[in-house]
Amino acid sequence: MDVQSLKLSPRSVTGKKVKQLRRQDIVPVHVYGRDQAPSALQAEGQVLRRILPQVGTNVPLSLEVEGEDSDNICFVREVQRHPVTEDILHVDFLRVDVALAVRAEVPVILTGNPPAVRDLGGTLLQQVQTIMVESLPMNVPLSIEMDVSELDDFEKAVYVREVTVASGVTIITDSDELIARVSPPRIEVEEEVETGLEDALEEDGEAPDDGEQAAEGRGEGGASTR
Repeated sequence: MDVQSLKLSPRSVTGKKVKQLRRQDIVPVHVYGRDQAPSALQAEGQVLRRILPQVGTNVPLSLEVEGEDSDNICFVREVQRHPVTEDILHVDFLRVDVALAVRAEVPVILTGNPPAVRDLGGTLLQQVQTIMVESLPMNVPLSIEMDVSELDDFEKAVYVREVTVASGVTIITDSDELIARVSPPRIEVEEEVETGLEDALEEDGEAPDDGEQAAEGRGEGGASTR
């Protein structure tokens, strides 16, 4: 696996004063883990906006800290964003040992065109977006692809137990978790309701029209009869 590098520099500004950094498009970050003291660092905002979507939380990064000789293999653990603008406010990185297993959430990507969607008008629903795995940091899968082209009716589904991963990777997510299925089109439900009403009316006899219902439901002076 090719590991991307991210350059960081020491940060002396802390607390509420970090707003000054953000105005300069500099994002405060923390690096922690491996029994080392957390480091207050900073990164260029434009670089983070490019790299973070590529690595998610399951792709390792090599963090190069200005003034230090050694690189740090890390995973993104938390990204704080502005609730309105979605600007990156803060990033936490977890420092790991490449010789020790880690747990990571791997995104699930559905492939194929289900016949139940194409031919029957159903809607493909993805219940699970990520699967938790355990492996050495450099062996964490980039993604897990699941073929849904066998879903040819509304009874079939894809489950976590059907996922295949490489040797050395262990799936932690419950094997009975539902990943994807095809739900029937809403119009079929509506037709069933209408058919049920028609059958009920046929059993009770012909339904009176609106005028007859109004006449039967009122006595003199418009009061309801009992």
